[in-house]
Amino acid sequence: MPGNRVMMTSEATKIAVKAPKEPKRFVFVLLDRFTLLSFASAIECLRIANRMAEEELYSWVLTGDSEDVITCSAGVRFNLDFALSDLNREDVVLVCGGMDVQKAATKRMLNWLRREARKGLRMGGLCTASYVLARAGLLDGKRATIHWENHDSFLEEFEDVTLTKSVFVIDGNRMSTAGGTSSIDLMLNIIADDHGEKLANAVADQQIYSSIRTDQDTQRLSVPTRIGVRHPKLSQVIQMMETNIEEPISPATLARDVGMSTRQLERLFRRYLSRSPKRYYMELRLQKARNLLMQTDMTVINVALACGFASPSHFSKCYRAHYNTTPYRERGAHSSRLSV
Repeated sequence: MPGNRVMMTSEATKIAVKAPKEPKRFVFVLLDRFTLLSFASAIECLRIANRMAEEELYSWVLTGDSEDVITCSAGVRFNLDFALSDLNREDVVLVCGGMDVQKAATKRMLNWLRREARKGLRMGGLCTASYVLARAGLLDGKRATIHWENHDSFLEEFEDVTLTKSVFVIDGNRMSTAGGTSSIDLMLNIIADDHGEKLANAVADQQIYSSIRTDQDTQRLSVPTRIGVRHPKLSQVIQMMETNIEEPISPATLARDVGMSTRQLERLFRRYLSRSPKRYYMELRLQKARNLLMQTDMTVINVALACGFASPSHFSKCYRAHYNTTPYRERGAHSSRLSV
């Protein structure tokens, strides 16, 4: 392919590696409305590795559940090299997900992934594509990760997968990333395993990527960074809230656990977040509820219970007050958009 052409670099920057007899081929499976950043981050690592080594270490092709063209979430159209077909045993398959990944998990796609997986191929999911691999049963008994926005719905649907909040995960012949630039971290890990740390570091330098993450790094910003406030007790309370959505903790208990009175906790939230602890907690629960409504087939009653609401009527009332619509209408509108 023209895109695989090796670009010459200077002797000072060339990284000497032992070239393989055949370049390792990556098959990028582009799902409809895939995230461009995750895909581009991965493929650029391969291109730069070839350039820095002045060897064709890697090649790549594009395929998908279409005959010729796939459109990413940014509206850019990509020509496919071929439709879903038989692959070589040495190929590495990377499925690229993005928006509304449930719709992209077609019967044809799932059957193709299962068939190719039986050959023992190494397979990975970038961004939300872990969902598709899990739907195909290819992550059962494995550790995996997915974009944090899809974390709750994934947990509810796939009990046989050990879901982590890592930037990327490699478990045997299965790989997954959390999306965005985490594709870079996964690919640098692969390049280092194939051809050494020196080449991987050179690829990172070319991308001005100064902090290479490992599978021990988590994907979300810390609580203080996210809320823009560095107050240890406030961060501690918010972390407790985020990990106790199904069974909410009372403000009195939260205050006691961090060594302050309920009144002090109220003042802390008012000062830094302009809302009460109860209001902030409610917003966290409703945000999770909205994700579950959009990303799963859970009944509204089960969504309510999963987010700490004892009754559907109370859930609906709180949801409408916050989002100006009911859970049923929200789901209906979302389903209509998917069917367009």
